[in-house]
Amino acid sequence: MDRRSTPGRGTAADSGPGPDGTPAAIGRRVQRLRSERGLTQRQLAEPAYTPAYVSTLEAGRVRPSETALRHLADRLGVTYDELATGRPARLATELRMRLVEAQRTLATGGAEDAAVSYGELLSEAALHGLDDERATALLGLGQCALETGDLPAARDHFEAAEKALADAPLPRRAPAVRGRAVAHLLAGELRYACYLLESAIDELNASGLHDPGALLLLYTASIAPYMDMGAHARAAQAGELALALAPQVSDPELVAGLHRSVARTLIAAGRTAEADASLARAAEIYQQLQIRTELAHCHWMRGYVRAQDGDLPGAEAELRAARDMLASKRAALYTAQVEVELADVLRRRGRAGRAQELLHRLLGELHPERGAVHAGGAHRLLGLIHEERGDLEAAEEHYVSALALLERAGAVGDLADICRLLGDLLRRLGRTEAAMDAYRTGLGHRASPGSTTLGPAPVRPPTA
Repeated sequence: MDRRSTPGRGTAADSGPGPDGTPAAIGRRVQRLRSERGLTQRQLAEPAYTPAYVSTLEAGRVRPSETALRHLADRLGVTYDELATGRPARLATELRMRLVEAQRTLATGGAEDAAVSYGELLSEAALHGLDDERATALLGLGQCALETGDLPAARDHFEAAEKALADAPLPRRAPAVRGRAVAHLLAGELRYACYLLESAIDELNASGLHDPGALLLLYTASIAPYMDMGAHARAAQAGELALALAPQVSDPELVAGLHRSVARTLIAAGRTAEADASLARAAEIYQQLQIRTELAHCHWMRGYVRAQDGDLPGAEAELRAARDMLASKRAALYTAQVEVELADVLRRRGRAGRAQELLHRLLGELHPERGAVHAGGAHRLLGLIHEERGDLEAAEEHYVSALALLERAGAVGDLADICRLLGDLLRRLGRTEAAMDAYRTGLGHRASPGSTTLGPAPVRPPTA
């Protein structure tokens, strides 16, 4: 699998010309500003420098020192940064304010609208060589691409953000790493998602750069791929380490993400009441922050909890609420994933025809490179529907399709179940040997070690 950026996506990776800090450009700026203010070279130079020095500087034949530039900037009534780089005064501050506005648009409105703002800000930040603001705009574009389901673009933007922050400390790069991991997770590349997160966690801990917020972000992000891979023990460990870090973190959005992710480990352990309480805490924070996508995810997971407890009407209400919120934000991929869960509830409530119709539509939106795990789930549900109707041949086709998708993604947590369903079906058809093969495949996945990632478990942070 090619991990490199997709060719042709220059917007994310290009850094632009940057600020013009060449001696010739600085000289031209000094001469223009001096003329605009009606100053002679002597008046600008005194008392620290000579008119000859200013003349040489304006001709671009000497690179002025920082001390000289600060003197000249003070005499000309501009900031040092404006004189040294040509950036308009307060540009960085204004860009940061507009980045906050774009983030608010993403939280409360549509991702396409936010992407337009982020794209404009990216161009401006690149033009003036503002790397931090450029990286923030790239992160925003990556989040927009995740919501719209354009996973290749999301990966490109997050990778470009990492490159823009190449010289920054690892905690500053953590959101970009997390974004890349989520993009690979949604594409069904679970092992690589875990590898990215584990590598960053180990590097962060080994470097001594103990940053509770960055560690919390990375540990929390690792829970979902661990769960999908069937590594429940490691997911629970990541959750415990994140919970230990939570008291040191002041960002409420990070804390809400922790509660939402830890709920998955509680559900897997059968502790549904605790999971529901954890989701309620997360939902309360997201409601206060007006982050609609994450609030929708809380409804989504609460629907799953209700379904696990047998409260199918409650599950349907929660899932429909999540679906409607995500659809209103045009978050296409997440909407499709929620509808797979909704189809399962509809089937269990006796509306198999409606569930089948919904699932066939969803399979046009979900495929191996875009929601492989949920595409496998859709085929599994269609197999169940056909089996319940006695159409065993169609059921087998869907089970086999689900098996191929889940094996490719490495979703061990679901593979054993689909192998059991396929084996039982083949046994009903009298194909005993094929049924035994299916059972053996499932047992092989169940017997795999608790870690199905590319390395040992991440080291425990010193203070956790």
